[in-house]
Amino acid sequence: MAKSVIFFCIVALGFFGIVYAFDPSPLQDFCVADFTSTVRINGLPCKDPATVVADDFFFRGFDAAGNTSNPYGSSVIPMNVARVPGLNTLGLTVARLDFLPSGFIPPHLHPRGSEILTVLEGSIEVGFVTTYPNYKHYSKVLERGDAFVVPVGLVHYQRNVADGNAVVFGIVNSQNAGINVVSNAVFGAKPAICSQFLSNAFQLDKKTVEELQAKFSI
Repeated sequence: MAKSVIFFCIVALGFFGIVYAFDPSPLQDFCVADFTSTVRINGLPCKDPATVVADDFFFRGFDAAGNTSNPYGSSVIPMNVARVPGLNTLGLTVARLDFLPSGFIPPHLHPRGSEILTVLEGSIEVGFVTTYPNYKHYSKVLERGDAFVVPVGLVHYQRNVADGNAVVFGIVNSQNAGINVVSNAVFGAKPAICSQFLSNAFQLDKKTVEELQAKFSI
């Protein structure tokens, strides 16, 4: 009997740990973000429902490609709570991703959200790396109509592997999933991480590390 109780408690604790690791479920029909409020909470305070209008739930901007004239050859047009206050507390962020030929989004992670990517046009490779077993790399080339899931918190990337442009629609199950680009975080940190330490950690000569730091700290 005692063993059964202990087992139940362990399972229950694990279950509740999973529940509270993500955005909380809303306690009302909606909580449109009030950007004028000075209240600071884990999220954004709600507008008076009597002042809410349809435009609080509306977004226009997925009809055209974003600006891909950057070193990555890609762009991200987000539909998030900053643009659509009606998304507040709903645990969703969506985005249009555009890629030039050979365009990519560098290795990064979302610490608070899993992601689903659906290809609308073109062909891209998407991949992620696990922490267990032993940094295994899962990757897949997606064609139009294909979708792929990236688990929360894992380093992942996307790159265009076709001759033409690619368009992808992404959904993240968090109001604020966060994005941590690996190269920027390591080499662009302010104040800078010790270059000798990074040289040892990445098995690179110190000069190369310092060149990377100069490039990513801009």
